[in-house]
Amino acid sequence: MLGASLSKAFYHLNSRWDYSLFAVLIFPLSPLIGAVTVVLVSFITWMKQYRQISRRPLNWGFALLSVLLIVSCGFAQNKIEAFLGLFNFLPFFLVFAAFSTLIQTTAQLRQMAWALVIGSMPVAILGLGQLFLGWNFKFQFVWVVLSWTIRQGGNPPGRIASLFLHANTFAAYLVIVFILSLGLWLEQWQVKIGHRAWGIGRGQGDKETRGQGERVIVNCLPISPSPNLPISSSPTLPFIFLTIAVLTNFITLIFTNSRNGWAIAIFACFAYAVYQGWRIIVGGVVGVVTSVLLAAFAPSPIAQFFRQYVPAFFWARLNDDMYPGRPVALMRKTQWEFAWSLAWQHPWTGWGLRSFTALYKAHTQIKLGHPHNLFLMLSAETGFLTTLLFCGLLGWILITGVQLLRNSKHTYTEDRLLIFSYLVACVGWVLLNNVDVTLFDFRLNTLSWLILAAICGIIHRYNQQEKLASH
Repeated sequence: MLGASLSKAFYHLNSRWDYSLFAVLIFPLSPLIGAVTVVLVSFITWMKQYRQISRRPLNWGFALLSVLLIVSCGFAQNKIEAFLGLFNFLPFFLVFAAFSTLIQTTAQLRQMAWALVIGSMPVAILGLGQLFLGWNFKFQFVWVVLSWTIRQGGNPPGRIASLFLHANTFAAYLVIVFILSLGLWLEQWQVKIGHRAWGIGRGQGDKETRGQGERVIVNCLPISPSPNLPISSSPTLPFIFLTIAVLTNFITLIFTNSRNGWAIAIFACFAYAVYQGWRIIVGGVVGVVTSVLLAAFAPSPIAQFFRQYVPAFFWARLNDDMYPGRPVALMRKTQWEFAWSLAWQHPWTGWGLRSFTALYKAHTQIKLGHPHNLFLMLSAETGFLTTLLFCGLLGWILITGVQLLRNSKHTYTEDRLLIFSYLVACVGWVLLNNVDVTLFDFRLNTLSWLILAAICGIIHRYNQQEKLASH
């Protein structure tokens, strides 16, 4: 049964990690319970492993970033708003430091990905019911312990939002879960093949020394799978579940009508196809994307030809024909230009966190929460130095993660696919924040820092192994 298979995936857990998995699982349905659990786990981890956390150079970098953010608030025009804005950053730096210490194995990465995928299913089902079955209700249990609001037809109308406040926010959540679910699906697909192949020679193997013993490698694949990879006597049920989850999340993502979500989901499929060496799929993805872009943006004779085959639902959304006559102030290009001009006016300290909304309203008479680009927003509100440090820390995580994937001699092939999935999810988050700002949704902000923490935890663990092996 699927439950028995999943129980094998969640093994060797300490109590803090059990609670962490519960938080990740429940977060979409109850942000309050998820938040309290994450904070509790982070606090206990800090108490138990303070010395280990404080010794890591990356955490020093985030400590310096925290100081710069506080300094920028001191120079803000509206200091109260600026200091309130710190709550979107500083608590999550503490969560990141705790969980990057707590997460040490690829088994934990796999468990967290499973929890995210399972937790996404009820939210996706509620969203599909919202759009296609006309579901419309408000449910509250014990104040905000469980607080669900489903608006009939979505928000904006015609776009799935489910339990999230806006379709774009829901799309950002779905695309990250879709990336991880697709990685787990590929892993299970390889397990199904591996059950027929492991233990059966497929050619000459090369011996590699690993500690005190040896293992045989066949075509770069270990004959014995990673000990962290849950192997069921019947891997079909997890595979079927993940197939349903991938399709459900992808279909729901389509009907969020989010161009950003579509683009990043396609990027993820392309990245997996390249990683797996599937040239036909790479060509197919390129062909489909090219057809849609030509239908949306090519000169009229060419566009009309492709529009015979590409549904208007896609090309009309890309070129804004679906929503004509939008005010110029609501276009991203206008918002980005204004944020860039603000950054150059106060390049060192910025205007203060949460200042963009008031400044943009004074300039355009339109209230807008953010400029739909995290890095431009930080430049305008905190200055270039703070933004560069933030980008540098993110860049270090990504670069060292890629180096781990390419160079580490202590990772199993199956685990490399899992690490690759988390790196793709991280890149997807960065791309999302180039066209939106996800930190204002508590669930998305927490999820992004947990993914970054997971990557850092694995990097630190394998770096330690490399150092021990070199001595």
